[in-house]
Amino acid sequence: MMLQELEILEKEAREAIAAAGGLPELAQLKVRFLGKKGALTVLLRGMGKLPPEERPQVGERANSLRAALERMFQEREKALKEAAAAVRWERERIDVTLPGVQFNLGRKHPLTVILDEIKAIFTGLGFQIATGPEIESDYYNFEALNFLSDHPARDMQDSFYVSPQFLLRTHTSPVQIRAMELRAPRLPVRVIAPGKVFRRDDDATHSPMFHQVEGLAVDRGISFADLKGTLLLFAREMFGPEQRIRLRPSFFPFTEPSAEVDIACIMCGGAGCRVCGQSGWLEILGAGMVHPRVLEAGGYDPAEVTGFAFGMGVERIAMLKFGVDDLRLFFTNDLRFLKQFR
Repeated sequence: MMLQELEILEKEAREAIAAAGGLPELAQLKVRFLGKKGALTVLLRGMGKLPPEERPQVGERANSLRAALERMFQEREKALKEAAAAVRWERERIDVTLPGVQFNLGRKHPLTVILDEIKAIFTGLGFQIATGPEIESDYYNFEALNFLSDHPARDMQDSFYVSPQFLLRTHTSPVQIRAMELRAPRLPVRVIAPGKVFRRDDDATHSPMFHQVEGLAVDRGISFADLKGTLLLFAREMFGPEQRIRLRPSFFPFTEPSAEVDIACIMCGGAGCRVCGQSGWLEILGAGMVHPRVLEAGGYDPAEVTGFAFGMGVERIAMLKFGVDDLRLFFTNDLRFLKQFR
């Protein structure tokens, strides 16, 4: 009777193992037939009820069946693993005859390219990079820079106020005061302050957010000639070794005397063309000698030291350097435009 049950169990196990479609299913079948509570174990627990003369024959048959099932499970497991590996290889194999996948390499934004170049020029001259908050107090943005509360020069900058006493900075000039406060009375002070600034402008040559680089040098005996020499070197490093500059009288509350700085037109070389309005010159930045009141606000005695300052728009420099006629192109993220710059 038990020998017959073993034959039935063997047939059932063979069919189930052959039909197993995956390793998890095969593992469950192994537990079902050969586990501690499996069909073969349960069947053999009844051997104690057999007559003594039948037990050796049933035991021998049961052991051979266990060995046969173990072998069948191993062979089926190997076959399933090989099949899975073949499927995976087919899915992952590379056909070297197919066209390659093109990778688009990232590039620096043109404004970042120009800003890095400006930083490199001035750090090469011994200037350090200084930073300040983009949300600035009225004191640092205006008052400490000689913009009195009723000063008409405040109208030059249409500002974004976030509260009566705080605004989005309209220039990076507040970093001048913060840099002097940190160093006073030590000398010299040589810093550039790159960063974002904000004004109520939005047209082809202006943006409500743009980038400036402010420069400041304070020491004993600094003159206007030092300012001109520094800016001439910058212009030649940025626009070519033969570049020329000119300084025109201007007005800024935080410098006296003040000047607008022009370079010879990069299109016509100063001969006069449509780009420069036939003047031969293009404006690039404003500059001047630091106003005595600004030196005092920074913690320095204007009777002992002098200084110069300058400020330039990074977008303005980039437009001239790359021949771009609409500032808004720098902010539209049009890849057709951005891919032109390396």
